Amino acid sequence: MLYTRKGDSGTTSAFDCDQRFSKSAKLAEALGTVDELNSYIGLCKSKIVKDKSFAVGERSVYEILTEIQQNLFTIQAEIAGADKHITQEKVDAMEKIIADIEKILPPIHSFFIPGSTERSALFDMARAIARRAERREVAFCFERDGVKTQYGEEAVPVKEQREVPLVYLNRLSSLLYALARLANYVSGVKEETPEY
Repeated sequence: MLYTRKGDSGTTSAFDCDQRFSKSAKLAEALGTVDELNSYIGLCKSKIVKDKSFAVGERSVYEILTEIQQNLFTIQAEIAGADKHITQEKVDAMEKIIADIEKILPPIHSFFIPGSTERSALFDMARAIARRAERREVAFCFERDGVKTQYGEEAVPVKEQREVPLVYLNRLSSLLYALARLANYVSGVKEETPEY
């Protein structure tokens, strides 16, 4: 069944848990934003499904994005409290892909205006959503760990067991930025910089 009516009063539950919580809770925000990111990466995939030449080394970008989507499901499960965990090896693999892309691209000297090509614009949107997902996960971790912070105060580290998902989301936004630049590069499009 595609609906249960359980959420009609503004509450939801997470991963095999009978306990309900508000859909406006930081947990719901974190889970929902990772879900939104996963969906948007699916949109990016749909635009390159037939383009096997859009690749990083031997791996097609389509294959890379599929693996990322699987990892995002693991992160959602971990955020929700399941005994599922994203590993440092997944972060390391992503860092290698970023390094491989950086070898191809000209160096960065400025910010770039998104939208030089449709493909790069989609990756830039996914990057912005990944940044928001990371912020929502930080807010949830701080709330769950009992950390009270104000803007301008010294940052308080997140508990170690929740660190890898945050690192993964941070690195993912870097990868999506690299893919946006790569999309422009392989299209032969010169990136525009802000005039300030």
